Amino acid sequence: MKQDFLVAGSIIALVISLPAQAQERDEAEIVVTAQKREQALIDVPQSVSVVSGATLEKQQAVTFQDFAKLVPGLQLEQSNAGEGRLVLRGVNTGGVASTVSTYIDETPFGSSSGQNNGAILAGEFDTFDVDRVEVLRGPQGTLYGASSLGGVLKFVTNRPDPGAFEARVRGTAETTDGGAMSYMGQALINLPLSDKAALRASGFYRSYGGYIDSVGTAGSDVEKNINGSKSYGGRISALIAPSERFSIRLTALLQDFDSDSGSTIDADPATLSPLYGGLTKSQYVPEFTKVKYRLYNGTLDWDFGFAELLSSTSYAIQDVTLRDDLTTAYGAALGVPSDIGLAQMTNLTKWTQEIRLQSPVDDSFEWLVGGYYTREKGGIFQRIDLFEPGTLNVDPLMPDVADIFTTSTYKEYAAFGNATVHIGPRFDITLGGRYSHNKQFADQGGTGLLAPPPLESTSSENVFTWSGSAKYKLSSNIALYTRVAKGFRPGGPNLLPPNVPAGTPRTYSSDSLISYEAGIKAETADRSFSIDAAAFHIDWTDIQLFTVINNFGLNANGGKAKSDGFELTATFRPTRGFVFSLNGAYTNARLKTDTDPNVGGLAGDRLPFTPKFNVNANVDYNWSLGADSEAFVGASLRSLSKQRANFDAGFGALYGLDRPVVPSYEVIDLRAGVDFGRFSVEVFAKNLGNSRGITDVGTGGGLPVAPNGAITTGVIRPRTVGVTLGAGF
Repeated sequence: MKQDFLVAGSIIALVISLPAQAQERDEAEIVVTAQKREQALIDVPQSVSVVSGATLEKQQAVTFQDFAKLVPGLQLEQSNAGEGRLVLRGVNTGGVASTVSTYIDETPFGSSSGQNNGAILAGEFDTFDVDRVEVLRGPQGTLYGASSLGGVLKFVTNRPDPGAFEARVRGTAETTDGGAMSYMGQALINLPLSDKAALRASGFYRSYGGYIDSVGTAGSDVEKNINGSKSYGGRISALIAPSERFSIRLTALLQDFDSDSGSTIDADPATLSPLYGGLTKSQYVPEFTKVKYRLYNGTLDWDFGFAELLSSTSYAIQDVTLRDDLTTAYGAALGVPSDIGLAQMTNLTKWTQEIRLQSPVDDSFEWLVGGYYTREKGGIFQRIDLFEPGTLNVDPLMPDVADIFTTSTYKEYAAFGNATVHIGPRFDITLGGRYSHNKQFADQGGTGLLAPPPLESTSSENVFTWSGSAKYKLSSNIALYTRVAKGFRPGGPNLLPPNVPAGTPRTYSSDSLISYEAGIKAETADRSFSIDAAAFHIDWTDIQLFTVINNFGLNANGGKAKSDGFELTATFRPTRGFVFSLNGAYTNARLKTDTDPNVGGLAGDRLPFTPKFNVNANVDYNWSLGADSEAFVGASLRSLSKQRANFDAGFGALYGLDRPVVPSYEVIDLRAGVDFGRFSVEVFAKNLGNSRGITDVGTGGGLPVAPNGAITTGVIRPRTVGVTLGAGF
């Protein structure tokens, strides 16, 4: 830690000593809503990254994997569009409940509980026509509530603008090495209805060509490009603002992902190297995944002068329908000659209501109080089918294996508050707290050989989280801060028969962590240089883990973990049009105590999918071509050190190997374009070096997941080259 403060001192000295540039700059002050009020980024006493919509568009950054390179410490475990696990500061042990909360504007999206697979279903909203993406690192339980142990990823969309008409269209075509062509189109219109009202609508369609081939069993005919996918949808938003003090915004968002087989390949369990000579997998039953988002929100903003009232009401739907190939995993266990498929539906409906009252900006004291309510209904429906080999015809001679349902409800009430005291013009102290109560119900039943008996269970708990920070501004452009905060993830019920052995937990508790952070935010007066750096330490207790106790698979609490690290974002603008940014993170996240033996983690083991080092560099240069024309070129480099896969005691028992190590990898992207004012053309190359970066590892939990002793790994898209044409009016 002493070295961290020495680094901070050097940074301060560097910022103070840098000369201000004489030329004017067009970089605007960065404004965020991390503390649920608009503030300059330098005034927020916590680690926050902001990526503008313009940057996302210029870098063709549409998905989580695309813009992870722009955020230090953001990691992703994913092998299918619309299904992904976000990780911040190493807060991850696998499991079924999220540690990073996803927001779109004022709405939390996804399951709050551990009953509905929320951990792997982070809301992956399309980035077209968003104003910015904010990433808040560290626990955010005070203002953002449950399942924000590691942080919050927040999409902030563009508001309708009564002041100007706008219309834009974009079209893209791209080719992937060894894969099929991809095509995309986007359009938006902003329509002023009067000087008090406006309507904004946008839509997109993206068709991604596959690049993974299926070999079925080794030596059979190859089926090409089986992992193609589509993403499509749109957003419409109406703004009515009869006065400067009162506004209502109504928004509807729709988005669908339709994917064929996931982006996984068969790999050697010891080295994770691809088998069969390339990006191939063994698939007996055709797989698919369909993900549906529906979100409807009404936000009212009323400024009374002495305070501002904000009310946000949302209704959201998140549905997933899929079919997985279980032929290898279950074939030997069931002893049947059939191909075996799992059909599954995961459904979530979620009502949320938040209301806040906050003071205006003040030089001495600012406050915020609020209340929150959510009601969620979830369901997971699974059916195992035995197909006649090579077909999707259910074999009439085979028994009904399993047709199982699990349904759940989650209710939460919360009250929260936050206050900032300004002690003079330079020193601030902020304190916050949140009390929440949640109540849950779950039941399960079904038919077939593997179906459980009818089961039901309930749970309830009360949780208090808090945060405190102090900020000192050395000048208007340099701020030092410290922050300590507690985050939590709700517990819940386990579905168990009434006569289970003593010691089998019928419920599991919330896990929590306390984070300690110190950082600096600084920039020169003309913003030619800026830096945001933070050091942190996290203590995580009562970790939620999926395990087996008395032969029952369930969620339980056990063990401790810690994470220490350092994050840095530095941006240089030495001349007009030239921007170089460097961001990176060092994260040392590991277990402090052994997990249950059925999980397989030992004290000192690194937490999964968290590289120790993550470094990203981006450089862009744009210049005028005369009149209204402007050209740009840019490049990005992302480098990840090696990582560990998820804990899995069954993998070691089956293969006699330690937990897999994900190799380090680098990704290089290039881009260039010309904007003629009304029209534009852009060319780009992603993954120029054709890196085979691994984003997921399927170890099977003690069951084989692929033939010939293989496991599966998710891989990034190979080298992709494309062109985008745009027009605006």
